[in-house]
Amino acid sequence: QVQLVESGGGSVQAGGSLRLSCAASGNAYNTYCMGWFRQAPGKEREGVAFIDNDGITSYADSVKGRFTISKDNAKNTLYLQMNSLKPEDTAMYYCAADPGGFCLDVRRDGYNYWGQGTQVTVSS
Repeated sequence: QVQLVESGGGSVQAGGSLRLSCAASGNAYNTYCMGWFRQAPGKEREGVAFIDNDGITSYADSVKGRFTISKDNAKNTLYLQMNSLKPEDTAMYYCAADPGGFCLDVRRDGYNYWGQGTQVTVSS
């Protein structure tokens, strides 16, 4: 089992930055793959950024060059640094973890463990 707790969301103006954190507790084996998803009102959940156990990352095209995913294994914490934020980045952001599979597929939605979400609102 893994428990995931996100933090760091908030309101920011376009062009600003936020850093999301996701603290993981439980069996570290289950955090082999980790990632961030987001869901805006009326839209489907979409993958944003992913990282595997070797630190290799992948990103959705919409956030490439603006967002950076990272993981501190000592703290068992996942991060998402979001720069140059746009109003279309407004969404609930969720952290997810899974013990296996292809971690870097941005289209993958089948993760076993999910956080409760943190809201990000970007105003123009």
